[in-house]
Amino acid sequence: MDQTAARPGRRRRPAAPTVQDVAVEAGVSPMTVSRVLSGAAHVRPELRARVEAAVAKLDYHRNENARSLRPGHRSGLVGVTITNIANPYYAELQRGLEEVAARHGRRILVGNSNEDPALERQLVADFLGRRVEGLVVVPSGGPDADHLQPAALGGVPLVLASRAVPGVDVDTVLVDDVRGAREATATLLAEGHRRVAFLGHRLSAFTGQRRLEGFRLAHAQAGVPVVDELVRVGQQDAASAQQALTALLELDDPPTAVFSANNRNTVGAIRAIAARAATGGPPVRLFGFDSFELADLSPVALSVVDHDARELGARAAGLLFERLEGTVPRAPARLVELPVVLREHLRDR
Repeated sequence: MDQTAARPGRRRRPAAPTVQDVAVEAGVSPMTVSRVLSGAAHVRPELRARVEAAVAKLDYHRNENARSLRPGHRSGLVGVTITNIANPYYAELQRGLEEVAARHGRRILVGNSNEDPALERQLVADFLGRRVEGLVVVPSGGPDADHLQPAALGGVPLVLASRAVPGVDVDTVLVDDVRGAREATATLLAEGHRRVAFLGHRLSAFTGQRRLEGFRLAHAQAGVPVVDELVRVGQQDAASAQQALTALLELDDPPTAVFSANNRNTVGAIRAIAARAATGGPPVRLFGFDSFELADLSPVALSVVDHDARELGARAAGLLFERLEGTVPRAPARLVELPVVLREHLRDR
């Protein structure tokens, strides 16, 4: 006799409800239950309602790990890597992705690469190990991107968001970085500024290169030389941006205006400029790429190059699901470039 089973007071844990249990409760076939749970279309509303009621009554939860390992079954998951979880910009991008994924009956798994190519590679490998159906990657911009090549992904479709990767020929959604940076810088030059600082993130990042290109292009078109000592790159957070601009503002001939290449640099710039103003320093004009919450309450003169991060995420997800659902399975890689808008947040002072 099994002595363990005979112990007094020990109760066997009730078995978790199965798809078959849900089917019996709803009075439908197990196949209908599976179709409802996977978000499939063309299920009659009355059948869907019965299945959903049975799921709620039995407190049924799918075993996603076991489900994804069964041959011929989809995992229902999309892997997403972003580069900076602390940046609210990516929360909006993720929101756009999630909304589209939900409409297609999928969920997303999100990993933060922290701009580390090695970590990005590991995240992609982990997602593939979980049998994700597709990938959306904001690439870190490392020198080796073979893990993003279609041959390395085993047929799993990939969409790049916000940044492209040279040599990786897949669907990509970008922002019009060059035009936005050029027009913002041109605005500062047209206002009469001749010492314009540039605060940017790493030049290995695709957006970092393009926004510096736009900054330089505006100077060339205006016939104004770039002041190289005022160009600072590599700032990945607000604190490093504040430190970089503080040093520039302490020069004998400091900048009178600043173009910052992303919202983290802009936040750092606001802090540096406000601190300078508190000591009686002259006002400094600021134009930043990417808006952020409360930008209109900036204590310094601020304009932004704005675009919709949520729309960027939604467009990336849309391209991915067109591949997954066979709408464009063999089409060449597609490039979508979203427009930007210059928004003024200046107030009378």
